[in-house]
Order: sequence, then C-alpha cells, then structure tokens
Amino acid sequence: MATARWNGRVIAESDDTVVVEGNHYFPADAVDPAVLLPSTRTSVCGWKGTANYYSLSVDGAVNADAAWYYADPKPAAAEIKGRIAFWRGVEVR
Repeated sequence: MATARWNGRVIAESDDTVVVEGNHYFPADAVDPAVLLPSTRTSVCGWKGTANYYSLSVDGAVNADAAWYYADPKPAAAEIKGRIAFWRGVEVR
C-alpha cells in the first residue's frame, strides 16, 4: 500500500496507485479532501497534457502547489485521469 505523508499526517493511502515517471498517482477518493486547497497554477506536459494543482493545508501549515492532477489527460496518459500525485516535500512510500 502506498502512503503519502506531509507535516506528520497521512494525506493519502491506497493500494491502487499508478506510477508514471516515478510519481505515484493516487485515486482522488484516496486523498483526504480536507487537506486540499484550490490553486490557480497550471503546467503543461507534452505527452500528458495540462496539469492543475492543489496546495496542501495540514495543521495550519500550507505547502503551495504540492499536489497535481490532469483533469483531461492526453490519450497516452489516460490511466492517470481522476488521480492525484504529490511533490514538494510530500513523502510517498
């Protein structure tokens, strides 16, 4: 089972992650919605499409744009639709 942890708290846990380029993409329903804050940041990957971001909020601490997802991935990345990945100090094991 993969677990994502930040600021001493488990924020996601699932035995159904998809690993792409070394990143675990968790099903959206495996992520604690209470820690997700909307972000206006986007970025573009040539083969996955446009990524949207969330900031994380745990116990008053905020980790800006530390989670991302592809709302409408390109066909080559269809397997990550509806999934969220993490970076910026989020520990995934």
